[in-house]
Amino acid sequence: MKKMIGILGGMGPEATVYFFNLIVKHTAASKDRDHIKVLIWNDPTIPPRTDAILGLGPSPLPRLLAGVKVLEQGGAGLIVMPCITAHYFAAEIAARSKVPFIDLLEESLRTAKKRIPGLVKAGLIASTGTVESRLFHKPFEKSGIEILTPKPAEQRAVMEAIFGENGIKAGVTTGRPRTAILRLARGLIGRGAEAVIAGCTEVPLVLRESDLAVPLIEPMRIGALACIRKAGYRIRE
Repeated sequence: MKKMIGILGGMGPEATVYFFNLIVKHTAASKDRDHIKVLIWNDPTIPPRTDAILGLGPSPLPRLLAGVKVLEQGGAGLIVMPCITAHYFAAEIAARSKVPFIDLLEESLRTAKKRIPGLVKAGLIASTGTVESRLFHKPFEKSGIEILTPKPAEQRAVMEAIFGENGIKAGVTTGRPRTAILRLARGLIGRGAEAVIAGCTEVPLVLRESDLAVPLIEPMRIGALACIRKAGYRIRE
């Protein structure tokens, strides 16, 4: 049975567009009618997730649940949230959603174990909220995969590259933000990372696997492929 995909987006808008584009590009379709029905709720006014996790701002959960309700009422048969940091609230969202919730972290771990047998250390480039809340540490370390994160000064550089005035969220995906993220990824590899996790949905906007000497674990792409399958469609080979 085919299902409509509901995208709980806006965090940020460009990451939401990127995720939708991944679904379109990877669906086995030769004409319009072959593509998946997708309903996007793009709410850029959802409170900052990192601020909430660090106790510096209001919880985004009420607005996230309001978005889930809109998607359910619109006919979505499954819901996905292309914001990694917001997965801090994933358990509560999944528990209160009437349709299946696709967890990008669970899908990423499953894919990483299958794609990179024997993986022991993975570097993580993510928001401070994701790092501090250990969103990736918990499931990956339970599976025997150590998570390496940037040092404090390097983590500040990650946040500047993503959230800064001329950062990725401001629409800048070349120059300084890309250079900074690439430098940090290669630094993690130098410390022993056998793969790098694009742990913030803005990271794959500037970092590609061809940039690295190790595999790039990209939750956005992994999640898009999972959505295609779970919606009852075929993936383009």
